[in-house]
Amino acid sequence: KKSQKKFQILIMSFIVPLLVTFDPVHPYCPPSAAFFGMMGAAAAIIFANLGSAYGTAKAGVGVAHLGIMNISLLMKGLVPCIMAGVLGIYGLIVAIIIGSGINAKAGYSSYKGYAHLSAGLSCGLSALAAGMSIGIAGDAGVRAYAKQEGIFVALL
Repeated sequence: KKSQKKFQILIMSFIVPLLVTFDPVHPYCPPSAAFFGMMGAAAAIIFANLGSAYGTAKAGVGVAHLGIMNISLLMKGLVPCIMAGVLGIYGLIVAIIIGSGINAKAGYSSYKGYAHLSAGLSCGLSALAAGMSIGIAGDAGVRAYAKQEGIFVALL
Protein backbone atom coordinates (compact mmCIF):
# COMPACT_ATOMS: atom_id res chain seq x y z
CA LYS A 1 0.00 0.00 0.00
CA LYS A 2 2.85 2.35 0.81
CA SER A 3 4.60 1.62 -2.48
CA GLN A 4 1.32 2.19 -4.35
CA LYS A 5 0.99 5.64 -2.76
CA LYS A 6 4.59 6.50 -3.75
CA PHE A 7 3.81 5.38 -7.28
CA GLN A 8 0.70 7.61 -7.40
CA ILE A 9 2.71 10.59 -6.15
CA LEU A 10 5.38 9.90 -8.76
CA ILE A 11 2.81 9.69 -11.57
CA MET A 12 1.04 12.86 -10.42
CA SER A 13 4.32 14.74 -10.28
CA PHE A 14 4.67 14.10 -14.02
CA ILE A 15 1.02 14.63 -15.03
CA VAL A 16 0.13 17.79 -13.07
CA PRO A 17 2.76 20.00 -14.75
CA LEU A 18 1.49 18.82 -18.12
CA LEU A 19 -2.09 19.71 -17.22
CA VAL A 20 -1.08 23.15 -15.99
CA THR A 21 0.87 24.01 -19.15
CA PHE A 22 -1.60 22.49 -21.63
CA ASP A 23 -3.76 25.03 -23.43
CA PRO A 24 -6.65 23.41 -25.35
CA VAL A 25 -7.06 26.48 -27.57
CA HIS A 26 -3.39 26.57 -28.62
CA PRO A 27 -2.00 23.07 -27.99
CA TYR A 28 1.33 23.75 -29.75
CA CYS A 29 1.97 27.03 -27.95
CA PRO A 30 3.54 26.32 -24.55
CA PRO A 31 4.26 29.19 -22.17
CA SER A 32 8.00 28.53 -22.48
CA ALA A 33 7.97 29.55 -26.15
CA ALA A 34 7.75 33.23 -25.26
CA PHE A 35 10.73 32.78 -22.93
CA PHE A 36 12.87 31.52 -25.80
CA GLY A 37 11.69 34.36 -28.03
CA MET A 38 12.58 36.96 -25.43
CA MET A 39 15.95 35.29 -24.91
CA GLY A 40 16.57 35.76 -28.63
CA ALA A 41 15.80 39.47 -28.33
CA ALA A 42 18.05 39.73 -25.29
CA ALA A 43 20.87 37.83 -26.99
CA ALA A 44 20.71 40.10 -30.02
CA ILE A 45 21.03 43.30 -28.03
CA ILE A 46 23.51 41.99 -25.43
CA PHE A 47 26.03 40.39 -27.77
CA ALA A 48 25.75 43.15 -30.39
CA ASN A 49 26.44 45.81 -27.77
CA LEU A 50 29.35 43.80 -26.36
CA GLY A 51 30.88 43.70 -29.84
CA SER A 52 30.14 47.37 -30.38
CA ALA A 53 31.71 48.34 -27.07
CA TYR A 54 34.83 46.25 -27.65
CA GLY A 55 35.29 47.51 -31.20
CA THR A 56 34.80 51.13 -30.18
CA ALA A 57 37.21 50.82 -27.25
CA LYS A 58 39.90 49.01 -29.22
CA ALA A 59 39.69 51.39 -32.19
CA GLY A 60 39.53 54.32 -29.77
CA VAL A 61 43.00 53.41 -28.52
CA GLY A 62 44.26 53.77 -32.09
CA VAL A 63 42.46 57.10 -32.43
CA ALA A 64 44.16 58.32 -29.26
CA HIS A 65 47.49 57.32 -30.77
CA LEU A 66 46.51 59.15 -33.97
CA GLY A 67 45.78 62.28 -31.94
CA ILE A 68 49.29 62.15 -30.52
CA MET A 69 50.95 61.59 -33.90
CA ASN A 70 48.93 63.95 -36.13
CA ILE A 71 45.95 65.84 -34.72
CA SER A 72 44.80 67.09 -38.14
CA LEU A 73 43.86 63.53 -39.20
CA LEU A 74 41.72 62.85 -36.15
CA MET A 75 38.25 63.24 -37.73
CA LYS A 76 38.98 60.80 -40.55
CA GLY A 77 40.43 58.37 -38.04
CA LEU A 78 37.11 58.07 -36.21
CA VAL A 79 35.62 55.91 -38.98
CA PRO A 80 36.37 52.53 -37.27
CA CYS A 81 34.79 53.76 -34.03
CA ILE A 82 31.64 54.76 -35.90
CA MET A 83 31.56 51.45 -37.78
CA ALA A 84 31.80 49.55 -34.50
CA GLY A 85 29.11 51.72 -32.92
CA VAL A 86 26.65 50.86 -35.67
CA LEU A 87 26.77 47.20 -34.61
CA GLY A 88 24.92 48.02 -31.39
CA ILE A 89 22.17 49.66 -33.42
CA TYR A 90 21.82 46.50 -35.52
CA GLY A 91 21.30 44.48 -32.36
CA LEU A 92 18.72 46.96 -31.11
CA ILE A 93 16.79 46.80 -34.38
CA VAL A 94 16.73 43.00 -34.39
CA ALA A 95 15.67 42.93 -30.73
CA ILE A 96 12.77 45.28 -31.49
CA ILE A 97 11.69 43.16 -34.46
CA ILE A 98 11.81 39.98 -32.39
CA GLY A 99 10.09 41.57 -29.39
CA SER A 100 7.26 42.96 -31.48
CA GLY A 101 6.66 39.51 -32.98
CA ILE A 102 6.02 37.91 -29.60
CA ASN A 103 2.33 37.74 -28.69
CA ALA A 104 1.65 34.84 -26.35
CA LYS A 105 -2.11 35.50 -26.15
CA ALA A 106 -2.62 35.19 -29.92
CA GLY A 107 -0.66 31.93 -30.03
CA TYR A 108 3.10 31.81 -30.00
CA SER A 109 4.43 28.39 -31.00
CA SER A 110 7.63 26.71 -29.93
CA TYR A 111 8.79 26.94 -33.53
CA LYS A 112 8.53 30.73 -33.45
CA GLY A 113 10.26 30.84 -30.06
CA TYR A 114 13.20 28.79 -31.27
CA ALA A 115 13.33 30.73 -34.54
CA HIS A 116 13.48 34.02 -32.67
CA LEU A 117 16.13 32.62 -30.33
CA SER A 118 18.28 31.52 -33.25
CA ALA A 119 17.78 34.84 -35.04
CA GLY A 120 18.83 36.77 -31.95
CA LEU A 121 21.84 34.57 -31.36
CA SER A 122 22.98 34.78 -34.97
CA CYS A 123 22.66 38.56 -35.03
CA GLY A 124 24.26 39.05 -31.63
CA LEU A 125 27.16 36.66 -32.03
CA SER A 126 27.98 37.85 -35.55
CA ALA A 127 27.97 41.45 -34.30
CA LEU A 128 30.25 40.40 -31.45
CA ALA A 129 32.70 38.85 -33.90
CA ALA A 130 32.45 41.84 -36.23
CA GLY A 131 33.06 44.24 -33.34
CA MET A 132 36.15 42.35 -32.33
CA SER A 133 37.52 42.34 -35.86
CA ILE A 134 36.66 46.01 -36.45
CA GLY A 135 38.40 46.90 -33.22
CA ILE A 136 41.58 45.01 -33.98
CA ALA A 137 41.78 46.02 -37.63
CA GLY A 138 40.68 49.58 -36.84
CA ASP A 139 43.36 50.00 -34.19
CA ALA A 140 46.10 48.79 -36.51
CA GLY A 141 44.69 50.74 -39.46
CA VAL A 142 44.40 54.02 -37.58
CA ARG A 143 47.95 53.66 -36.25
CA ALA A 144 49.19 53.04 -39.79
CA TYR A 145 47.16 56.03 -41.03
CA ALA A 146 48.93 58.19 -38.47
CA LYS A 147 52.26 57.30 -40.08
CA GLN A 148 51.17 57.23 -43.74
CA GLU A 149 48.12 59.19 -44.97
CA GLY A 150 47.86 57.22 -48.21
CA ILE A 151 46.59 54.16 -46.34
CA PHE A 152 43.22 55.75 -45.50
CA VAL A 153 41.34 53.96 -48.30
CA ALA A 154 42.71 50.61 -47.14
CA LEU A 155 41.55 51.48 -43.63
CA LEU A 156 37.94 51.56 -44.82
